[in-house]
Amino acid sequence: MASLDLRPVSVAVSPARRLPQLLLGLALYGFSMAMMTRAGLGLDPWDVLHEGIMKRTSLTFGTVVAIASVGVLLLWIPLRQKPGIGTVLNVIVVSVTVDLGRAVLPPQHELIWQILLLVGGIVFNGLATAAYVGTRLGPGPRDGLMTGLAARTGGSVRLVRTGIELVVLAVGWLLGGTVGVGTVLYALSIGPLAQAFLPLLVYRARS
Repeated sequence: MASLDLRPVSVAVSPARRLPQLLLGLALYGFSMAMMTRAGLGLDPWDVLHEGIMKRTSLTFGTVVAIASVGVLLLWIPLRQKPGIGTVLNVIVVSVTVDLGRAVLPPQHELIWQILLLVGGIVFNGLATAAYVGTRLGPGPRDGLMTGLAARTGGSVRLVRTGIELVVLAVGWLLGGTVGVGTVLYALSIGPLAQAFLPLLVYRARS
């Protein structure tokens, strides 16, 4: 299968389709994060960091996500990365919906419900990633940091992403974030899930 073109496309092109998909994708992303945090079986590396900071402060999970996202965007400046409307909305929508999701989903302590929340959260996260990335309206803050560092250092995207997430995971764990089987399951499955959903959701510009 030919590789998909994910280069940014102006928001003025097909906004009636792409903007709703972007907003729904970002909202689902935030809700899927809430599902995984309530499962209590381990989080993805960035959410381990977010939870660790939350535990050390009086801030909500969503507020920590927003602050961390802005901090990451500041790192774009020396990397000469340019945000798009998708980048800005990522910061706002995800931080709001993760708090809303945590408000309606209580922490789970029975294993069956923990497993269901974890697996459902990971699958929805893969779908949401494909949905918002597929609109081609600008990368999320963390994705832009990854691609910017890869471009500036000459390293592979895989190597740069692995390095970033290992550092983030270690710091988050030291702060008290939840590391567990969910962390491993997320790492192994999120890439294949997003890749499977992406061809169904990516915007293909007409030539």
